[in-house]
Amino acid sequence: MADETSAGTTGGASSMGTTGNASADDSAGTTGNASNDDTSSTTTASTSAGTTSTETSDHPPPSGDVSPFIVVDQFGYRPDAAKIAVVRVPREGYDAGADYAPGTRWAVVAVDGNAAVLEGNAEPWSDGAVHEISGDRAWWFDFSSLTAPGEYYVLDVDNAARSAVFTVADDVYREPLRHAVRTFFYQRAGFAKEAPFADAGWVDGASHVGPGQDTESRLYSAPDDASTERDLSGGWYDAGDYNKYTRWSADYVVSMLLAYEEHPAAFGDDFGIPESGNGVPDILDEARWGMDWLVRMQNDDGSVLSIVGLDHASPPSAATGPSRYGSASTTATLATAAAFALGATIYDAAGDSEYAADLERRSVAAWAWAQANPDVLFYNNDDASGTSGLGAGQQETDDYGRLTDAIEAAVFLYERTGEREYADFVADNYGSVHLVEWGYAYPFEIPQQDMLLRFAGLPGVDSAIAATIRDAYADSMATADDNLPAFLDGVDPYLAHLSVDNYTWGSNATKSQAGNALMAFAALESSQADAARTAAEHYLHYLHGVNPLGLVYLSNMGSAGAERSVTQFYHSWFVDGSPDWDEVGVSTHGPAPGFLVGGPNPSYSWDGCCPGGCGSAESNALCGDAVLSPPAGQPPQKAYLDWNDGWPVNSWSVTENSNGYQLAYIRLLSKFVGG
Repeated sequence: MADETSAGTTGGASSMGTTGNASADDSAGTTGNASNDDTSSTTTASTSAGTTSTETSDHPPPSGDVSPFIVVDQFGYRPDAAKIAVVRVPREGYDAGADYAPGTRWAVVAVDGNAAVLEGNAEPWSDGAVHEISGDRAWWFDFSSLTAPGEYYVLDVDNAARSAVFTVADDVYREPLRHAVRTFFYQRAGFAKEAPFADAGWVDGASHVGPGQDTESRLYSAPDDASTERDLSGGWYDAGDYNKYTRWSADYVVSMLLAYEEHPAAFGDDFGIPESGNGVPDILDEARWGMDWLVRMQNDDGSVLSIVGLDHASPPSAATGPSRYGSASTTATLATAAAFALGATIYDAAGDSEYAADLERRSVAAWAWAQANPDVLFYNNDDASGTSGLGAGQQETDDYGRLTDAIEAAVFLYERTGEREYADFVADNYGSVHLVEWGYAYPFEIPQQDMLLRFAGLPGVDSAIAATIRDAYADSMATADDNLPAFLDGVDPYLAHLSVDNYTWGSNATKSQAGNALMAFAALESSQADAARTAAEHYLHYLHGVNPLGLVYLSNMGSAGAERSVTQFYHSWFVDGSPDWDEVGVSTHGPAPGFLVGGPNPSYSWDGCCPGGCGSAESNALCGDAVLSPPAGQPPQKAYLDWNDGWPVNSWSVTENSNGYQLAYIRLLSKFVGG
C-alpha cells in the first residue's frame, strides 16, 4: 500500500490481485480491451492509478440511462478516500451474456462544464477470471487521485456509457446518515409521525395506543384478566413486523450508544426528529426512546418481560388489534442489564446524572435477578409453548447466547461500578467466547468481540487476559483469509468480500459488520490501520451501489443523490399493493427513505406449501409457476430481487428491513462522517 500512498492515493486497489492490463486474449469473450497497448506492461500502483489529469477533453453531459456495467458509490466519496469504479461484464446469473465490451479509454467527467478531469485505463481483475460469487468478469478504474470537491461521473469514452453521478466532498455521507437514523423515528410505536418531522408522504398518527393495545397490554396467557394490564407503550417496531422484542431492542440501544461513543462528531442535534434542537445529539435522544421502553418492561424484582406482540396494518395507526406481552426471561433480563449499564455510563458523561443513576440501579437489579434465575426461558410464537402467534421471529437464544449476554452485562457493569464481582465473572468465562476459544474474529459476532475488546481496555483488568483478547482479535483480523487479507489480495472485484457461506438472510448487515470489524482492528493495530480503514470503507461503497446490481441497498434515496436505490421492500406499512407506499415510482409515495434491506440471499425459496399445498386454488396461484429467479438460482451476490410480495412468495427473507441491519450500517457509516 506504500506505493499507492506515494502515488497520491489512499489505499487504491490497483495492485491487489491484478497482473497486468486487459488484452484481447484475457478479455475472454468480450470485444475490445479495458486498457490500451501503451500501458499493457504496467502492473504497479503508479497507474493507480493509470490516470492523468486533464482540463481540455470535453464530453457530453450525462444523459440517458446509467450503464448497468459501470458501478460506483452513488452518493460519492470523501476527497482522500480510495475511489474505484467497477466495470462489470456478466458471465453467470440472470444477466449472463449481456452485450457489453469495455472500451479502452476511461475518464472522470465533471458535471459542471462536462469536461474530463481524469483520463486513464481500467485494470482487469484477476487476469480476466469470472468471480464465482458474483458471476461477473470485472475491471477496476481507479481514480483515487481525484480529490477536488464536485459532482462527477465515470465515462467509458469508446462506448459513451456512463456511471451514476456521484459527489466528492468531506460531508458526502451526512445526508445518508441522517436518513438512516431517521428510520428509527418512523419505527417508533405509540408516537405520532407529524410534520415537519415526518416527510409529507409518511405522516401518521400514533399507533397501538387504542383500547387493549400497548398502554393496556395484557399477558398473552391471560387476555381476559385485567389485573395483568401493563403500560408497555413506546419502543420500536422491530423490522417489517411491528412486534417489540426485548433482547433485540436492548441490542439496538447498545449499538446506538456505541456508535455515538465511537464517533460523536457524526451525530448532530439536527436530524429532524422531534427532539432535534434540545442540545442533545439526536442519536442519544433516539436511544433514550428505546431505553425508556426497556424501563417499562422491567418488573419490580429486576426481571424483564420478553416481548410485546402487536397488531399489524397499513399505516401503523390503522392497527386496532390487542397487544399481548410475554413473561420475563433470563435472556431478556441479561440483555437489558447490559443496555442499562452502558446507558448509565454514556448518559452520565453526557450530563444526565439523574437518569444515569436510575439506569445503574436497574442494571444491578436485573443482573441480580438473572444470576438467581439463570434458566428462565420464554419461547414466543411456539406451538409447544402455547405461544403461537405471539410475535414472529424467535427472540429466545441458546446457552451460548445467554452466556455472552451475561458477559456483556458484566463488562458494562464493571466499567460503570468498578465492582470486582463483574470483572471476576468475565475473567471466569471469557475463554468460552468464540473469539478466544476459536482464535477467530468474524462479522457474525461483533457484539461479543466488542465487549471483550472493551473489557481489555478497562482499568484493573488482568494484563494477561487483556493481551489474550487483543492478540486473538488482531491475529485473526490480520491473517484470516476472510478478513484484511481478502482486501489486500483483492479476492472480490467489488472489494467487499464475504465467503460464499456468509451470504445468508441479512447479508447486507453482515457486509456492514465486516466493515465494523475492520474499523475495530484499525483502532487496535496502528501498523495496518490505514489499510483496514480503506477496506472498511469499501463495504460502504458496496452497499451504496458498487455491487453486481448497481443498486443502493437503501430505500427511496433519490432525493439524497442515488440514481438507483431500493424501490420496495417487505414492511407492514409499505405493504404490497398499497396505492400510497408500495413502490417508488408506482405508488404515490413509496416507502420512507433510508431503510437498509436484508440483501442477497441465495437460500431464498418460496413457502413450503408451494406450488400446490397452500390451502386453496387462490392461495396456490399466489405461488406462481416456479420459484422466482432471481433471487433463487443465482450467484450469491445476485440473489436479490426488488420486490415485497408476502406469503407464500415470502420476500421477507430477501428484502425485509431490520433495526439490527440498520444499526450495523449506521455504526459503520458514522465512522466516515464528521471528520
